[in-house]
Amino acid sequence: MRKLNKDFKMPKEKQKIQKNELKDKEIEEIKKIKIKVVGIGGGGGNIVSEIAQIKNPKISFLIADTDIKSLKKFPKNIGHFIFGEKVTHGLGTGMDVNLGIEAAKSEREKIKNVLSGYDFIIFIATLGGGVGSGASQVFAQIAKNLGILTYGIFTLPFDFEGKKKMEIAKNAIFELKKRLNAISILSNEKIFQVAEKSLVLDKAFSLMNNILAFNLRNLIQVIFQPGLINIDFADLKTIFEGQGLLTYLNSAQIKEEVAKEIEKLLSSPFYQYSIEGARGVLLNIKAPKDLSLETVNKISTAISERVNKDAKIIFGVSSQKEKSPTVLVLATGCTNFPFENLVQEKKIEDKRKKKKINRKKEEKELLKKEVKERKNGVQLQKELEKQEAEFLAQEKAFEPPTFLRKKLA
Repeated sequence: MRKLNKDFKMPKEKQKIQKNELKDKEIEEIKKIKIKVVGIGGGGGNIVSEIAQIKNPKISFLIADTDIKSLKKFPKNIGHFIFGEKVTHGLGTGMDVNLGIEAAKSEREKIKNVLSGYDFIIFIATLGGGVGSGASQVFAQIAKNLGILTYGIFTLPFDFEGKKKMEIAKNAIFELKKRLNAISILSNEKIFQVAEKSLVLDKAFSLMNNILAFNLRNLIQVIFQPGLINIDFADLKTIFEGQGLLTYLNSAQIKEEVAKEIEKLLSSPFYQYSIEGARGVLLNIKAPKDLSLETVNKISTAISERVNKDAKIIFGVSSQKEKSPTVLVLATGCTNFPFENLVQEKKIEDKRKKKKINRKKEEKELLKKEVKERKNGVQLQKELEKQEAEFLAQEKAFEPPTFLRKKLA
């Protein structure tokens, strides 16, 4: 066999063909990825109906609810999924979390069929009600069992909705963290800080929905559109590797002063936490071809200074016609969890419950042992009585007859 010369160089035309083939292969792999966005409950449905404006054949949208009447108000181009009719009779669940869980559990197989075949599922719900806080847990668990990459985006209730609703939301977050790869928590209350006081109520509510839609649209575009420095689905999986990772997702157009705009990007009022201490970062800059190295450096430095020193930072650049760069930041494993005290309390409570269960098991085992020992004692007594009766019977058999006993006497 003829050996190849070490200085052998492949012809440029052939190199170009190979590069194009590799690029085509990457595009084909990207095309195979299927994403589903699922709004659970009325609040989740409202958010999804705003996001559903994203046009991509590989992304499907679904609104799931127990309330038939509520589902009818959403656009028909979005998938509708009614569940738990036997449990709720086509009505809502109010603030009954257990009813929401029961309704979803009664339709496990249907939910499994609806979620199967997807690579990435984004669950969206407003917490505090029975469906959003309860059924979401079942949906997330089923997706986890199917081995699907999951991301949950949840909003907290307004303060005026009462402490009970907030308590339900907090407990739901604790349970959802166990079942999702990543979780984002946004506060509805912050709308009052951002929106103008004269703004109409329904427009104020859609303000957060529009921000979420903008952020998710940019995230999905990053996954599907090849760039100068590419970010793909494998990178997303790397960033989401883990369980219940506290996630910060935000994007913005950098129009004027870079430093000020980046500060706004990294301190969204809707989050009760920041990217501080994050262990995974997906950073994408979408800009025209004349993007300067100085702008890239300012953006990347501002982010790297805030996250964990050992954080995985995946950087991408894609092109757009607009002059102002659009920056997307997805940071996972953020450290300043808003309800850390609740998490610690729950862990202590869980330990107490486990100890209580173990104590009850031990008590049952001890009781069984005592009963067995008592049974053994009774059996032994019966055996002794039987042996004594047999001995007496034998003794009686050897006794002299009555007439002999009389003579002897």
